[in-house]
Amino acid sequence: MSGPRELPPTRPAITHRFQVAGHKGYITVGLYEDGSPGEIFITMAKEGSTLPGLMDALAATASLALQHGTPLYALCRRLAYMHFEPSGPTDNPEIPYAHSVVDYVFRWLALRFLPEDERAAIGVAGGTKDSPSCPTCGSPLLRRNGHASCPRCGEEAVGQG
Repeated sequence: MSGPRELPPTRPAITHRFQVAGHKGYITVGLYEDGSPGEIFITMAKEGSTLPGLMDALAATASLALQHGTPLYALCRRLAYMHFEPSGPTDNPEIPYAHSVVDYVFRWLALRFLPEDERAAIGVAGGTKDSPSCPTCGSPLLRRNGHASCPRCGEEAVGQG
């Protein structure tokens, strides 16, 4: 078994400021030479609460997974649309509502780094604020041939087409 994919000692990174239901934070993504993400840091502005610690642990776990070859698609597919508090409106028009901070982070990563076909496969397309949400998992519904279905869980939505 080979070891983790090493990031260069000096590497480019991008930082994104976000807000979910008034909870402010930053996502910083360290990049490999090919522009793919190799490490993730999530910093929440509210010190002393449980949320910053959990986000730090999640980011460390996701970074380790990426460095050991887990595709970003697999992480986004599993963690986007996860529901828990805090949830609510965001300041990002591509993700106008987040079901949790985890949902926001992994939908933003999908929008920024995944190709369009992989984003569509997990229901992350950006600008979907006009699409109704799946009653089961909250993903945006896709409309086809007069009916709507969820690309994430397969739920058929009656009357949404």
